[in-house]
Amino acid sequence: MDLPTQLLLGAFTLLMILGLATAAQRLLGVRFGRLRTFLAALVAFGLAQPLLEPILSSIGPVDREHPPAAPALGILLLIVMSVVLIPMVILVIAEALAPPGSVPGPLELIRSVRGRVSRSRRYSQITRIAIRHGLGPYLRGRGERLEDRSGKVRLARSLREALDDGGVTFVKLGQVLSTRRDLLPAEFVEELGRLQDQVAPAPWEQIEPVLKAELGGPVEEVFAEFGRTPLATASIGQVHTARLHTGESVVVKVRRPGIRSMVAKDLDIVRRLAATLESRTRWGRSLGLRDLAEGFATAIREELDFRVEAANMAAVAASNGGGVTYPAPISAMCTERVLVMGRLSGRPVTTATPEQGPGLARDLLACLLRQILVEGVFHADPHPGNLMLLEDGTLGLLDFGSVGRLDGSVRSALQRFLLAMNRQDPLGVTDALLEVVPRPEDIDEAALERALGQFMARHLAPGMDSVQLFTDLFKIVSAYGLSIPPEVAAVFRALATLEGTLVRLSPGFDLIGEARAFAGRHLAERITPETIKESVTQELAALLPMLRRLPRRVERIASAAEHGRFTMNVRLLADDRDRGYVTGLLHQVLLTVLGATAGVMAVILLGTAGGPPALGNTSLFQLIGYNLLVIAAILVLRVLAVIFRRPRASDDHQS
Repeated sequence: MDLPTQLLLGAFTLLMILGLATAAQRLLGVRFGRLRTFLAALVAFGLAQPLLEPILSSIGPVDREHPPAAPALGILLLIVMSVVLIPMVILVIAEALAPPGSVPGPLELIRSVRGRVSRSRRYSQITRIAIRHGLGPYLRGRGERLEDRSGKVRLARSLREALDDGGVTFVKLGQVLSTRRDLLPAEFVEELGRLQDQVAPAPWEQIEPVLKAELGGPVEEVFAEFGRTPLATASIGQVHTARLHTGESVVVKVRRPGIRSMVAKDLDIVRRLAATLESRTRWGRSLGLRDLAEGFATAIREELDFRVEAANMAAVAASNGGGVTYPAPISAMCTERVLVMGRLSGRPVTTATPEQGPGLARDLLACLLRQILVEGVFHADPHPGNLMLLEDGTLGLLDFGSVGRLDGSVRSALQRFLLAMNRQDPLGVTDALLEVVPRPEDIDEAALERALGQFMARHLAPGMDSVQLFTDLFKIVSAYGLSIPPEVAAVFRALATLEGTLVRLSPGFDLIGEARAFAGRHLAERITPETIKESVTQELAALLPMLRRLPRRVERIASAAEHGRFTMNVRLLADDRDRGYVTGLLHQVLLTVLGATAGVMAVILLGTAGGPPALGNTSLFQLIGYNLLVIAAILVLRVLAVIFRRPRASDDHQS
């Protein structure tokens, strides 16, 4: 066979396979992936001859020169339908055993293998870091129990150094743990707190190319002066001092080179670990670890983009800071990896004297509560590393990579929650809390009300300690399975972090008294004759159109009822989605009935002896029965394909 003939035969074979794939998919009425459909048609093309050979041999000898026209057409139809039936069976079986998306495609498989190798390398690196710092036995659960303070300090230092070497994600984890005094001993909290401002800086040789690429020119041309030694270092970036050509002193925050890929690997590890724990442990499901990991990943990715931080800084700076100062961004010089902002002169807030502590704590609490309850834009990570004691003795708030936003309804519910807490009203606290979070259908409100009442008796009574106030409140929310929206979760996280910061600023700080004083001042500002008059005017303006139409509608209803013409018109299936669902359901029922009917008729005809001869040893009844049997199989396969596909929400991720 010459080459043109081979090419022509190959093209014809390919067209037959594509036609077979198209016919199988159209008959099933479900959209499959192109690769899966083509492979099913290719396998069917190869299996057609051995599978059809027994059927054709059972027909018996046929006069090939003068075959009957009608029976020959029936045999041809039977062969065509049988060939199409083979890929349909393969696709339905594949749909049941390996749904689209469960088996990765070639490119996805290659990326998955590369990802596994990369994760394994990262796992190995993290393990080596832990072993190098003496944490290997604790990873295996065999570490010794340390009772003396010196041993705890030594272990805490090893943990801090290991987290520092682990990279950005683990440094952020250490920063979060440094605010959780309810989980860790004081030695660990103190040591992990050093991660806030004692991270090893990146060398200037790595920082200079980033500045040049982001600012569009050499550092010497963009700035009049630039300090190459970092003023401060953090897990994501480091800060340098500089002076613009206008003479303004600024600080330049530069993202650490190469951390985005490392963070992506670490976040992938965190997400997979959270998914495993949520699927295998009860406490993981109750906490919703998968959603928490996604929220943590989203927050980290936002912190990596300094443009987000610049926008957050501008939004918070637009609000009333009270006794707290915010730096202003230089918007024209802010990029994804570089953030330029005005400089605040001061020193770390941890150097404040005991006499300054209470006043600073009071200003910080009032500032954050005002941001949350009044302004609706708040700093979501107020740990000591993000605070500065300015030269005039006031506070400066830094690092706006993590900022929360609340709409008016959530702020109003939080205000009612705070006021009910101030009155120690368990019912009001419960109602306000269930306005903040989605209300579950099976929640025991009476038990929740009792738990909140015990919480207030434990923390809000005169002389009681307010330490762990927000932490215990979050435990109650989690214990009753309340699903916390992300924006509200940011509030709880900010308040828990604030609680640890206030303790460091002023041990014994009267958190409850100051919060009550803020609530009183807030009510005094908000509830005035002018504000009440404005609220009533707005409500009446909204109700006026309805009130204007109300008498006319009431008169129509009364007249119709008086004369016996009062009726109600309800349109069933008015929504397109309802009509589509019912139509699809009737379609499946009809196909099932037709398939079952065709199958029963086929069995009856195949079991009927005699009948007009058609071809060879096959009677006309048997020929019709074979065709009906294949038709019944096609109809049943169409129904099964839809049934196996229906549990999935969409078909966007098909292989």
